[in-house]
Amino acid sequence: MLIIPAIDLKDGQCVRLKQGEMEGATVFSDDPAAMAQHWLAQGARRLHLVDLNGAFAGKPKNEEAIRAIVKAVGDDVPVQLGGGIRDLDTIERYLDIGISYVIIGTAAVKVPGFLHEACDAFPGHVMVGLDAKGGKVAVDGWSKLTGHEVCDLAKRFEGYGVEAIIYTDIGRDGMLSGVNIEATVELARPLHIPVIASGGITNLDDMRRLCEVESEGIMGAITGRAIYEGTLDFRAAQSLADELSPPLPL
Repeated sequence: MLIIPAIDLKDGQCVRLKQGEMEGATVFSDDPAAMAQHWLAQGARRLHLVDLNGAFAGKPKNEEAIRAIVKAVGDDVPVQLGGGIRDLDTIERYLDIGISYVIIGTAAVKVPGFLHEACDAFPGHVMVGLDAKGGKVAVDGWSKLTGHEVCDLAKRFEGYGVEAIIYTDIGRDGMLSGVNIEATVELARPLHIPVIASGGITNLDDMRRLCEVESEGIMGAITGRAIYEGTLDFRAAQSLADELSPPLPL
């Protein structure tokens, strides 16, 4: 199982939010590229970037920082990016600068035809981010809760050809309250594409519990606040994951 450090970008800085609240952002670094290099040095095999300003604005807002991160890590690890990706031109530009996977969230729910087009145009490079609370999908930077069931949408998007589903329990994200294992397994079990867990991961016990259900289709876990505040040691978490399950191909 891959343990994937999150680098959330707001106004060019590396921050973390609690439950998606921009006003409550905690700044962890003024140099996101250096932070990316730090996680590589700790053994990260993939990085997860989010353009938070972009997610709210509906268009890229931290492209300078994103380019700096990609330049800093080079070809060493894949980089996946979400936030404000709403058209094919943006996807093409990001892939051209070295992003490995783009993550489509709000646009996938609001304009499913766009997601279908993206999967056709860029096969192997498109993931979907499904953020949910109580089983219902949220959009627009988590500010609006829809009536869509997360499992129903995931099955539909699998048919479009997405590479993976990134599932975030927004009730737990940034709260250090433990990952929602049950909901993640419920989503992953009927799918044939992998699920990446996100939201609430706190410590090695959470990682151990996730590894126990890896066979249900959970290929990785994104972690943010826990590794920045020290409740989870990243290197120890990846070592534990390797010990409990064989490494997956990148």
